[in-house]
Amino acid sequence: MSTESSRRVPPWASWSTLVPILAAVLLGFTWGRDLPGWVVSGVALFLAGSVLAAVHHAEVVAHRVGEPFGSLVLAVAVTVIEVALIVTMMSSNGEKSATLARDTVFAAVMITCNGIAGLCLLLVALKRGLARFNADGAATVFGAIITLAGLTLVLPTFTTSQPGPEFNTTQLTNAALDSIVLYGLFIVAMTVRHRPDFLPVDAAHPAADYDDADYEDPRETGPAAGSAKNPAPGYDEHGYEGDRPTSRQALTSLVLLVLALITVVGLGKGVSPTLERGVDRAGLPHSVVGVAIALLVLLPESIAAVRAAHRDELQTSLNLALGSAMASIGLTIPTIAVATIWLSSPLILGLDASHMVLLALTVAAGSLTFVRGRATLVQGGVHLAVCFSYLVLAVSP
Repeated sequence: MSTESSRRVPPWASWSTLVPILAAVLLGFTWGRDLPGWVVSGVALFLAGSVLAAVHHAEVVAHRVGEPFGSLVLAVAVTVIEVALIVTMMSSNGEKSATLARDTVFAAVMITCNGIAGLCLLLVALKRGLARFNADGAATVFGAIITLAGLTLVLPTFTTSQPGPEFNTTQLTNAALDSIVLYGLFIVAMTVRHRPDFLPVDAAHPAADYDDADYEDPRETGPAAGSAKNPAPGYDEHGYEGDRPTSRQALTSLVLLVLALITVVGLGKGVSPTLERGVDRAGLPHSVVGVAIALLVLLPESIAAVRAAHRDELQTSLNLALGSAMASIGLTIPTIAVATIWLSSPLILGLDASHMVLLALTVAAGSLTFVRGRATLVQGGVHLAVCFSYLVLAVSP
């Protein structure tokens, strides 16, 4: 055995294996207890470590199964975290959490469609001059996102059968069915019927489909360095570094991914009372809690999407961002609708006027961006401006 091989860290001793296991042990000691401040700090560190471990193991699984299945794995994983946190907090906080589902889902839509997508578009455009992606897939999923956002987050503000921005039982059932059916159709389209629409343009369509006669980038003399036809040095045809994981490695990562997600949910529940007390003491709107949950659960998506953009795999980045927004609405709303059977608190889903303006700006900007299949740094900057405005208004409405 060579010296280099002997110095390799065994898989069981790597940080990505140890952190979820230690976090699970910590969860067992802290579950259901009122934690002092210094313990909360330690829990928060393991919470962040579990999120990073989830990113690592999700990427291993994604590398094994390839696109677009890999993006789907991570999108569903983070949505499970989101739903679990919302349900647990609504069950323990009563009427105080009546708007938590709305705030979290809307935050997820704004952060994914504007923050993550805008940042990835900007990074690739700065590097390549022109950011190319598959317009067929991006436009399809974005159209489904804005439709569900309108049906579940805007429409309740204008219904009259219930006082306030709420659905009655029939309307909520309809919204839940619309969400789950459209999400199911999206899954079928992404993985079976129209899978090429969610692959990089070089792999799914010939370059002639995109007429760039009106734009020439002197830095771009051939296929993108990270494209399926010309992968970057050290990366495979999917844009992942190193050799493809074995089935055993992928299965191990899947188990550790599930464990990491469980610890994120459990530790997040332990940290949430401290977070809510901090929000109240700072005099911030309670909707900030929903923003914080969305930022936490979308951290794995954000890291994975930015890393993919750095490898010139913009399609993977957009699959992650838009797929996560679709999962957030398509899975959260039906789950919360079922949870209202035993939850005593009301469920307020309707957005206020300022948030509807931000959603309208997202629809306008996204429609001009995702239907073209290419973007400059201006489009990336526009989406980031909308996201930053949303975050500012969340703190100072």
